[in-house]
Amino acid sequence: MPNPVIDFAASPADWADSRLADQPGRVVDGDPQHRNKLCFESADGELIAGTWTSTPGRWHAFTDRDEFCVILAGHCRLIAEDGTTESFKTGDAFMIPNGFRGYWEVVETTTKHYVIRSYPSSKE
Repeated sequence: MPNPVIDFAASPADWADSRLADQPGRVVDGDPQHRNKLCFESADGELIAGTWTSTPGRWHAFTDRDEFCVILAGHCRLIAEDGTTESFKTGDAFMIPNGFRGYWEVVETTTKHYVIRSYPSSKE
């Protein structure tokens, strides 16, 4: 039997709350609070998909992964190490490729759907 299609809205997954400041050295500004609903995880754990919400703040972006995002609500920015800034708002979709170095900045509480491919050496 083939695997079922994953409907994020109908996913029975529970929401998990976290405080990013609990990860030492991550937060640059603010006290971002996160909610995450993991809707899919591959057998090897390297591909995940779900829905995430963050309150305002700025932090070091994760590295060594590819991430595709669709912003459902809010306003955020990605700031590269060289200062290049890209803003994203409700309805925007974007890809953060493996190797990106910089910051996530949530300007106003943001909710997104995401798909992340991690690489075995980068499990955090």
